[in-house]
This record gives sequence, C-alpha cells and structure tokens, in this order.
Amino acid sequence: MSYAGFQSLTVELMDGVAHIIIDNPPINLFDLVLYPEMVKVSTELRDDEDVRAVVVSSANPEFFIAHFDVSLILQLPTGRPAPVVLTDFHQMCENFRTMPKPTICAIDGRVGGGGSEVTLSMDMRFASSRAVFNQPEVALGILPGGSGTVRLPRLVGRSRALEVILGSEDIDAMTAEKWGWVNRVVGNPVEHSLAMARRIASFPPQAVQAAKRSILRADDHIIEDLLAEAGEFSALLSDPRAVTAMNNFMERGGQTREGELRLGELATEINN
Repeated sequence: MSYAGFQSLTVELMDGVAHIIIDNPPINLFDLVLYPEMVKVSTELRDDEDVRAVVVSSANPEFFIAHFDVSLILQLPTGRPAPVVLTDFHQMCENFRTMPKPTICAIDGRVGGGGSEVTLSMDMRFASSRAVFNQPEVALGILPGGSGTVRLPRLVGRSRALEVILGSEDIDAMTAEKWGWVNRVVGNPVEHSLAMARRIASFPPQAVQAAKRSILRADDHIIEDLLAEAGEFSALLSDPRAVTAMNNFMERGGQTREGELRLGELATEINN
C-alpha cells in the first residue's frame, strides 16, 4: 500500500514498521488538514497486513499534537441528540487501539486535548523528559470529548484522572511516568519506540495479534462509554458559557506558539 499524498504527515515503511511523522506547523494542531489525514492513515494502517507495528512521532520538538482546533469546535452544531455510532474522532482512536498490531507513540514536547486523547489510544507511550501533558477542555467550558474521560481513568485511576481533567494543569513527563500515563521517560523516544516496534515486528504475528486481542478484552464497555462521552460533549456545546470560554481562549493566545507553551497558565486566565 502507498502512503503518499499526505500534506501534514509522512509515513516511512521499513521492516514491517510504519512510522508516522506528524508535521503540521506551527503547533501540530488538529485542524482541517491534519484531522482527516489522521483518520485516513489510521484506517489504512489498520487494514494493511504488511505493516506489523506502528510508531507515531512529531517533526516538531516543541509539540506532538497541541489539541483540536477550537475554532472548529465553535462551529459544531448544537442541540444534537446523543450519538448512537462512534464519531470520526472516536473511530480514529479506536483504530489505533484495536488494530491487530502494536501502536506506539514517541512524545517529545507538548501534547494536549485531542492530541493527548490520540496518545491515550495507543498501546504504548514513550516520552522525553521535556514532554508536557494537558487536558484543557474543562477550562474551556467543555470536556475531553475525544475519549479522554474514558481512557485516562483506565490508565491512571479515577482520582488522578479527575485531577488532570478538572484541574486543566500541565503534567510533566516524570509525573506522567509515575502515574502510568506513559510507559517510560527515555532519552530519545523516537529511537526507543522504533526499536520496540522492530523487536515486536520480528515476532510471530499470530502470537502478537492474539496477545493484543486478549489484553483488549479488559476494556469492557468502552464503546458504550465513548458514546456517553460524546453525548456529554455535544450537550456542553449548547452552553453559552462554553462559547465565551473558548472565545476567551482564542483571544488570549490560544493556538499560538507562545500561548500553547504556557497552556496550564492560560487555562486559569480564560474565565477571569
């Protein structure tokens, strides 16, 4: 399968490993370019039997993926009923979680919001010591609607997930490692992730697939939980306070490099 023609990412193939490199300057925002391309590549890699492991990294050392484009969230229709099928974003995340091959992300720099939710869907997360994590949505009057409220508690536990999501604070790499948010903090997350991917790709694929399927059975009721999360997210879009908070975020430097580098501080300013 060919992976040419993408604008915001490239896919390098070698020895059964697909390496996705995200490059959507200036902050790797989930916008109308990166978002559909990530949906597309997640589907193609899921179905590509020649690919035996997937690694996702960023070409930008400051940002893995900043978050979803807030200006697009402000354009979403309101008053919709709770969904009965997965949203495209949820399906993309599920593609990474359930594809019959390991998915690994190498995190260097900041990752937040929808970008963080994508990493939560991966099988493994390796980070550099300068990685920073944030779920800023509650400060914007909404909630993590791309699977964060479902996946983060399964990784770090209920209380820590509440601290992250309700607090909208920056979480440093060492804390994320201690909590189990990331597997390990390593010197070079890309090299480490690729080495792990090549190692697993060298093993009998039927054993890798069976082991992953067996482990995934522990994720009981995840589809129902994702649909409930999407319903909560949709309901909050109708709240005028959310619109005000998201507009304040944009006006005070959200989605600029300078604003995003201090996202935790910015979250406290939005509603003042």
